[in-house]
Amino acid sequence: MDQNLSQYKIFYEVAKAGNISKAAKELFISQPAISKSISKLEDNLDVALFTRNSRGVQLTEEGKLLFHHTKTAFEALNRGELELKRVKDFNIGHLRIGVSNTLCKYILLPYLKGFIEKYPHIKITIESQSTSHTVAMLEQQQIDLGLIAEPSNRRPLLFNPVMEIQDIFVTTNAYLENLYLREGKKADLFQTGNILLLDKNNMTRKYIDEYLNENQIIPNQLLEVTTMDLLIEFAKIGLGIGCVIKEFVQDELDKKELIEIPMISGIKKRTVGFAYNPATVSTAMEIFFEAMQKAGIRG
Repeated sequence: MDQNLSQYKIFYEVAKAGNISKAAKELFISQPAISKSISKLEDNLDVALFTRNSRGVQLTEEGKLLFHHTKTAFEALNRGELELKRVKDFNIGHLRIGVSNTLCKYILLPYLKGFIEKYPHIKITIESQSTSHTVAMLEQQQIDLGLIAEPSNRRPLLFNPVMEIQDIFVTTNAYLENLYLREGKKADLFQTGNILLLDKNNMTRKYIDEYLNENQIIPNQLLEVTTMDLLIEFAKIGLGIGCVIKEFVQDELDKKELIEIPMISGIKKRTVGFAYNPATVSTAMEIFFEAMQKAGIRG
């Protein structure tokens, strides 16, 4: 666009008013300045935009064509300004969150319920996916937040901790009693038992594999599943000894539906929180973190 935007604005207002003096009052510009701007625009476009008469001005055919396009453009700008005002006045915004199915169910959803009740105008998009995919999307600025276990190397991301989680091995009393009856009281559970783990693509599985390798624990019989929910359910029906997150089975432990297998060397706790790229911080994200702190969630 070769012309100054203000010239199109003046043209638009004159065309709407059909009178230079009315447009001058609307724009707080003198009539001579408006006439000069219109003449300059006509010269630059090499067309006549108005015909003058005693009652004011009237659009030429070329002027009608230009007015159609400027009307569309300025109405779009007005809508944009109104949208920005709505964002400011009603805390409207958009949050794109990446999270695994497990963390979404046990951590994100309970928190979002209260957040949405308080900020109903903030649009939220959930990308349910693996942690590695979430991290990649954060780095590429395709999402705003990622609920993940704190990575060892998180550059260029920042991290707001939410809670600590503890990985443990659990099973049922019945499974343990039957295993000892079959294999003897001194049986090595990891050699004789059916060990239930998440599949190898899962970040939790990688963390547990490191723990097993460091402690020279080599499971003999493995059953791999794709989700933590399935792993918990399989452990509850006595299919084997499952590695689960303690905080997500606390009710089952309290009710004795599951029992924790004591380990010689405890698995180090992990921190779960919201990772984000500092380049994508928005008002909606600031509101989200502020609400977290008010709700008593670490951050």
